[in-house]
Amino acid sequence: MLALDGSSAEDAFLADAQRYRRELLAHCYRMTGSLHDAEDLVQETYLRAWKSYQGFQGKSSVRTWLYRIATNTCLTALDGRKRRPLPTGLGAPASDPTADIAAHDEIPWLEPLPDTPREDPSDPSVIAESRESVRLAFVAALQHLPPRQRAVLVLREVLQWKAAEVGEAVGVSTAAVNSLLQRARAQLDEVQPHLDDRPAPPDSAEAADLLGKYISAFENYNMDELVELFTADAVWEMPPFDGWYQGPRNIVTLSQTHCPAEKAGDMRFLVTTANGQPAAALYLLNPQTGVHEAFQLHVLDVRAAGIAHVVAFKETGFFAKFGLPATL
Repeated sequence: MLALDGSSAEDAFLADAQRYRRELLAHCYRMTGSLHDAEDLVQETYLRAWKSYQGFQGKSSVRTWLYRIATNTCLTALDGRKRRPLPTGLGAPASDPTADIAAHDEIPWLEPLPDTPREDPSDPSVIAESRESVRLAFVAALQHLPPRQRAVLVLREVLQWKAAEVGEAVGVSTAAVNSLLQRARAQLDEVQPHLDDRPAPPDSAEAADLLGKYISAFENYNMDELVELFTADAVWEMPPFDGWYQGPRNIVTLSQTHCPAEKAGDMRFLVTTANGQPAAALYLLNPQTGVHEAFQLHVLDVRAAGIAHVVAFKETGFFAKFGLPATL
């Protein structure tokens, strides 16, 4: 079947459906915890939709139909896969900051998600991709759920679908949806009991002020100032290293013991956002070349009392995804 301009109806549909790409990426990211996997799964979603377009009967919106395909694409991809944790999700106690650290690149770690500008708050894509639904604590907690529970919780509580719609999407009864949702909520409360505590948004004055002080403390290698910025029970973790550290003094001791930087000027940062949270890209000085090279992406959880959590992701291709340069 051809459209008026000579193109196929499938091609016209696919071009129109591209407006949902960003929110589908966020959906697949919540399901998988991986930006790279989410990008591949969105591509697969559009391919499946294009192939099956003739069977689309218009009983639901195109957006709902795409979400249904994306959800099942994710469930198929997750079958037999291990969950993507952060170091705090491995179940070990907080680590000694003076002890040796070990990288574990074989573990499929949770990955960060770049943010995009939000222009129209009434746009469904903005609602579906709200900051709370992609922040690291929530996505990390989702990884503890079996994939079908994960899908049910996201469709019901993030996308606000009706139970019957969710059941049709994942192939279970409405009663089964309600049961899966109840178990998912209970599991989330167990692994992350404070998910309802919302951090300061990255564009707030509070977050900008703390992020600026955080960057200044590192760039000037002022460890005493850095201590003052964290909450009393602040947590620091840095995948692919499997340890995690709690308390301002332990966090600073870790930096002094294991970070290659030794003095003011060794580190430089660029401000960005990730997962709806303030973030900073760290560039470390290479003494042989005199160039600051991409090193880590720090994603911060900022509260009224200070910085409560930092996840410092090792640069393994993330900088390009965030539109960040490889060197300064």
